[in-house]
Amino acid sequence: MKVSPDISSLIPYKTGKPIAEVQREYGVQIVHKLASNENPLGPSPKALQAIQLALPSLHRYPDAAAYELVHAIEKHWQISAAQVAVGNGSNELIDLLIRIFCEPGEGILIPESAFVAYQVCAQAARVKRFFTPLRKDFTVDISAMIDFLQNSPDRNKVRLIFLPNPNNPTGTYIPSSEVEALLEVVGQRDDLMIVFDEAYNEFVRASDYKSGQTYMAKYSNVMVIRTLSKAYGLAGLRVGVLLAPVLAIDLVNRVRNPFNVNELAQVAAVAALADSEFIKRSVEVIWQGLDYFYDELRGLGIPYIPSQGNFVMFDTLRDVNQVNVALLKKGVILRPLFNYGFKSYLRMSVGLPRENQLAIRALSDVFKEIKPL
Repeated sequence: MKVSPDISSLIPYKTGKPIAEVQREYGVQIVHKLASNENPLGPSPKALQAIQLALPSLHRYPDAAAYELVHAIEKHWQISAAQVAVGNGSNELIDLLIRIFCEPGEGILIPESAFVAYQVCAQAARVKRFFTPLRKDFTVDISAMIDFLQNSPDRNKVRLIFLPNPNNPTGTYIPSSEVEALLEVVGQRDDLMIVFDEAYNEFVRASDYKSGQTYMAKYSNVMVIRTLSKAYGLAGLRVGVLLAPVLAIDLVNRVRNPFNVNELAQVAAVAALADSEFIKRSVEVIWQGLDYFYDELRGLGIPYIPSQGNFVMFDTLRDVNQVNVALLKKGVILRPLFNYGFKSYLRMSVGLPRENQLAIRALSDVFKEIKPL
């Protein structure tokens, strides 16, 4: 079987360990999963009600244009419906943008240790991946990006810049002053699109953060990706949102598969977007959980990175393989970060208060069992 080397060498995206697998593998009945940045409150009750009402119509195909959902997004994010496209999660939208804007041999520019899907989608499309390093404090180095775009021999190959803001798995963000410095250099270019990936936008507390949507009126090459998997609690239904220039939306709608967002996802998303009280409560739960984690990790003497997401990344100071297995035996799933280049780090999602307490208690016990490196 003859296959492209880009495909045969592709390392699949590694997801968080499922609860059922941990139960089978380690013989534990009660498992707490704080590994995949999911909403600990579950879905909005209004979304669940909308799903129930839609169940009798499942023999019908969904609206291929997702009319109601697109117009709900228009209202929610105050943007023209002509500038909205929806996808089967943000992953599909990332994949579509790479296929649309990059020819094989051209490339995307991304920070190191950013969402692995950028790399996977690009490699599958035979598109080059160019990286700029993170700073020592794990923040995205915008000055390094500007330097690459001005001085690298490969600068003219770049067709897409992905800016994860906030970034997963580090939880760091890009201040508006740095974003604006980048846009001063590459904004308005018609051969280079700038994609703000804002999956964790709702959780940001930093006062000097601005959404990429702020810049769309001024710069014609700015796009924003959002998701309903986090604050909106719909990870299992896969709903991604693209806010972009009208021409880019037209291209996405030409390339995407019909019916890419299923009927239950559409009706649930419409309801979730309208449930402002649920969104507010989701954000409050995350902020309270993060503050709890910070206090407890400091007490354990564990370095962590202050996060603008719904998770915290921290250094175990130990063999993270041993730490991870010991936690799994206790029924706690966190996320090792080998595939992001972090050898002793774990990422811990905020859960419900009791889950957060159990996770910290398990970490405390494991840190006593396993010696620091």
